[in-house]
Amino acid sequence: MRAVLFDRYGGPEVLYVGRVPRPEPAPGEVLVRVRAFSVNGGELAARAGDLRLLTGRKFPQRVGLDFTGEVAALGAGATGVAVGDRVWGVLGRTGFGSAADYVTVRAERLGRVPDGLDLVEAAALPVATTAITALRDKAGVRPGERLLVRGAAGGVGNAAVQLGKAYGAEVTALARAANLDFVRTLGAHHAIDHRSVSPAELGPFDVVLDTAGTDLRAFRRLRSPGGRMVTIAFDQTRLAASLGYIAASAVHGRGRVRFFSGNPKRALFDDLAREVAEGRLRPAVDTCFPLEETAAAHRALEAGGVRGKYVVRVD
Repeated sequence: MRAVLFDRYGGPEVLYVGRVPRPEPAPGEVLVRVRAFSVNGGELAARAGDLRLLTGRKFPQRVGLDFTGEVAALGAGATGVAVGDRVWGVLGRTGFGSAADYVTVRAERLGRVPDGLDLVEAAALPVATTAITALRDKAGVRPGERLLVRGAAGGVGNAAVQLGKAYGAEVTALARAANLDFVRTLGAHHAIDHRSVSPAELGPFDVVLDTAGTDLRAFRRLRSPGGRMVTIAFDQTRLAASLGYIAASAVHGRGRVRFFSGNPKRALFDDLAREVAEGRLRPAVDTCFPLEETAAAHRALEAGGVRGKYVVRVD
């Protein structure tokens, strides 16, 4: 089968479409015929070598974290889905590899895509499970609260704006000037150019959702009494300092910076499908690339300014 590979760490130019054996589902696994996947920041860091302590030096390596497609085969004991089901999923902590014709995944890491939702457009949404977890489970956002979404035009950010409004919060979106109209269409009550203000000029907020991972101390100061802050990223140029600050904030109890890495399973995908089916969340696809142009999709995300997600179509 085809798969996007790289033989050394580097820029998007190291990516190429090669041939690898088609996987067979082990017990409890599902073989999915991939129709589309999106490009995520974590795999850019892995491809560049920023995570080499985790990814090692064995090549070729793979890219692709999330996916949509159809169930092609079931391993022994796999339950909850059937051959032919339209599904979406995230490989999570199991690694990368969804940029391919087929992928195997544990059955519990899959959910059914709602009827009527195109599989290519749907590939923009698996990452929205992170926004659900951040706002609903980690921050417990409530109707009437003030919510700040940093990186509001991105993959998690655009979903957080939509869900924040659906949950009844007053949403302030930080984004590039060129993307302010976009985040307003998502439901943001206030849209601010992040380059035109300093964090000190903002706030207070009941909930701060950070998708950038930088300047955590400054954004944490924006919390109102009883406010909560959640971050899904850390400054990769100052890794030790960023993780140290997140850990040190835990001594403040409710004032800590909540950090987590998305690792969704079926129940959360069911919640995602419900949000879509009930009209509270819609996919936002900036550009769709063919598989052969995966490097261009990586290059576009690195350039910044994405509106929603860059999606790669696997024909």
